[in-house]
Amino acid sequence: MEAPLHSHHPSDPFRPGAPPAFWVGPRHLAGDDGRLYDAVADSLADLGWTGLTVVRGRREVNEPLENHQVLRSTVLHISPDALRWAQWMLPDEPFHLGGLPIAWQVSARSDASSPLADWSAYFTPDVPGEVLADFLLALDECGRPAALPAGPEAVLDAATAHGWLRDADEPHAAAMHPTFTARLSLGEVPPLIQDADPRALTAEAEESGATGWQAWAESAMGAPYLWAASFSTSVPHGLVAAFASSLSSTAPVLRRLLPESTRDQLLCAPAS
Repeated sequence: MEAPLHSHHPSDPFRPGAPPAFWVGPRHLAGDDGRLYDAVADSLADLGWTGLTVVRGRREVNEPLENHQVLRSTVLHISPDALRWAQWMLPDEPFHLGGLPIAWQVSARSDASSPLADWSAYFTPDVPGEVLADFLLALDECGRPAALPAGPEAVLDAATAHGWLRDADEPHAAAMHPTFTARLSLGEVPPLIQDADPRALTAEAEESGATGWQAWAESAMGAPYLWAASFSTSVPHGLVAAFASSLSSTAPVLRRLLPESTRDQLLCAPAS
């Protein structure tokens, strides 16, 4: 299920009368607290990004307004330099990742005069909002989005610094949580991932396509994905490292809504 566009989650975790809040971990199993839009949009507003609502639909002649069909509805947040943007997509968007609908698409370009993005990253519901916010903060701070020199080892180092393990079979391309419930992997990107690298569009069926970082979590090995994230081939490794560092962080996150599928795997402490 998609997080609501505008939730009524109170901004003050200790507000009288509010549902009880808990500090929980590990964060990759903590879900998005039912407020993935608000958590990210608030962070972007603090960074000075502009939010625009885009709604397209179809309405028949004399059709009551309440029956109006919205074909696609998004909220677009644009950075002050117009080099990067984040797009919230509602459930009518057909693009899925790991069997889950895309909630946020983040894109960047090196030239504001170009109508096309150099790269894009995609995040489904239940990605912890703190992790996506940290990725966007790193993107906002990096100057020109393509000018980060870090290599793939930076991503793995960011995760292993917090206790994640390198994959024994792919030590230079994958890392995982010690419980095997989350993974970061550098490999061929899924279909429809947008990138300026021509290999993303021109690779034949029998050829290897462009590679990029993928991340996902699952309650147990082989279980359906809890959430998934995909970074196109041109996403700077330094930005993926910021995502990996936040995802693997052992610092607890504040939650009121504990996911049913992982409730028994979370460490919880009352927030008040």
